[in-house]
Amino acid sequence: MAVETDVLDELRRLRTRIPRLAGSLAATVDGLVLAHDVPDTEPEGLAALTAAALGVAYRTTDAAARGEFRELLVRGTRGYVATYAAGSTAVLTLLADDRVNVGRLHLEGRRSGARIAELIETRVGPGGGRHAERAALDAHAPPSPDADRRIGTLPVRTPQRPAHQPRTGG
Repeated sequence: MAVETDVLDELRRLRTRIPRLAGSLAATVDGLVLAHDVPDTEPEGLAALTAAALGVAYRTTDAAARGEFRELLVRGTRGYVATYAAGSTAVLTLLADDRVNVGRLHLEGRRSGARIAELIETRVGPGGGRHAERAALDAHAPPSPDADRRIGTLPVRTPQRPAHQPRTGG
């Protein structure tokens, strides 16, 4: 499929634009590898972990009322893992050394995420992927009983009056 080749070309160009970039991976939000340039890292495992982190990031931004997911940055003792939205069906994950210019990492990561989203949309078409299917299913589903409750909040139980009257006196 031509989209993988175009995405891989974008990942290679990204490596030339960001000094100290150790690797990059484009994957679907489901954790399937689209293209990768990650030496010394298992791309399938990284894509699966990215999908898991993405799920938590989606829930966190929603629960905190911060809008749609855009990016996630994790810093370890030996560097950074940055994940950027690439449309609604894909993500871009970058691995960078500890001495990377984080501002440059964000700038180029955001640009490449947008470019990858364009490549996928023009080659595959809009509305593909798991989230589009979920939206189509949700449109036909009956509203849940807790539809007014915000995601990430727990339901509140209201104590009920006992059915029997307690004995008094004696």
